[in-house]
Amino acid sequence: MEDVVHSLGHLALGTRLRRLGELLQAETQRVMAEAGIRIQAGHFPPLAAIDRLGPLTVGALAEALGIAQPGATRAANALVEAGLLAVARQTDQRVRLLSLTPEGQALVDEAKATLWPRIDAAVAALCAGEGTLLHRLSAIEAGLRERPLLARIRDA
Repeated sequence: MEDVVHSLGHLALGTRLRRLGELLQAETQRVMAEAGIRIQAGHFPPLAAIDRLGPLTVGALAEALGIAQPGATRAANALVEAGLLAVARQTDQRVRLLSLTPEGQALVDEAKATLWPRIDAAVAALCAGEGTLLHRLSAIEAGLRERPLLARIRDA
């Protein structure tokens, strides 16, 4: 069947980028599952932000990630429930300061040492090459269909 979004070129660039993001996130989820990590792939950026920047309010986390505050709140709540983030209330009880728990720090440390470099290298290899942005997007999408991220990491 014809890929209509692909055929629309620049007109559907946002849709293609979203589709590519969803595909990469799903592939990363498979990699994480194989590594025994049971959180959502989308929850690693908040953990990485707090690891890099130190304890953050939900608003600061949203700003650091470039996402809306409700999304940061949902991610933070899930990570608190998973025991990976701790919450400290500030003088203003509405303000929550998020920090990594020892379990969260251990997960981030392990991911930084083993998982993240492998994912980064596999995605970088997909992105390598010459051509226009649309050409590169096509190559990345085709590359993931041809050989998923998990296979690329296993073979590295």
